[in-house]
Amino acid sequence: MTAGRFISIEGGEGAGKSTQIALLAAQLRAMGLTVDLTREPGGTDGAEAIRQLLLGGGDDRWGPAAEAMLFAAARSDHVEKRIRPAVAQGTWVISDRFLDSSRAYQGASLGLSDAVIMELHRIGSDGYLPDRTIVLDLPLEASRRRTQARDGDNPDRIGGRSDAFHQRVRDAFHQIAVLEPLRVRLVDASGTPDDVSRRILAAIADLLP
Repeated sequence: MTAGRFISIEGGEGAGKSTQIALLAAQLRAMGLTVDLTREPGGTDGAEAIRQLLLGGGDDRWGPAAEAMLFAAARSDHVEKRIRPAVAQGTWVISDRFLDSSRAYQGASLGLSDAVIMELHRIGSDGYLPDRTIVLDLPLEASRRRTQARDGDNPDRIGGRSDAFHQRVRDAFHQIAVLEPLRVRLVDASGTPDDVSRRILAAIADLLP
């Protein structure tokens, strides 16, 4: 049996991840591939329970270290119980966020070092990485407009953080893409959904059968 692939879709708030994940899944299924869509934090019963802890409450509910450890715990369960078994069975797994969101959100943007985030990932998930990570990139102003249209005045505790925080997130994703160009591809998320979808397919073309 041929193993599947693991693709993570990353980006700041309002980058269009949900839309692009649905389009990518449809395109892969049209090629005859089996596709499983999941998300982080979440994807398993345990990880979904942690998700509720992370996204609810006030911005000061968790400190940076506690938040990073909760994300790492959710990811550990997700990798062990869903992602790795599916890929081993030949499924293409697409996850709405994965490790690089922790590196950008809890790491660079909240002051934890990348080494700390990576060590938590090594302990919890044996350092498991996607075959390809797509970072959907939007300028902050465009991201803010999309987020406001989507969430109105009720963002979750992470989405509701300051513009300065979200700019640090964007900068961190850019830095990750520079450091890991073989795995991570920065994709312009502006334009129509079909425009962005074509860019994503080009960014994973070398993985396709």
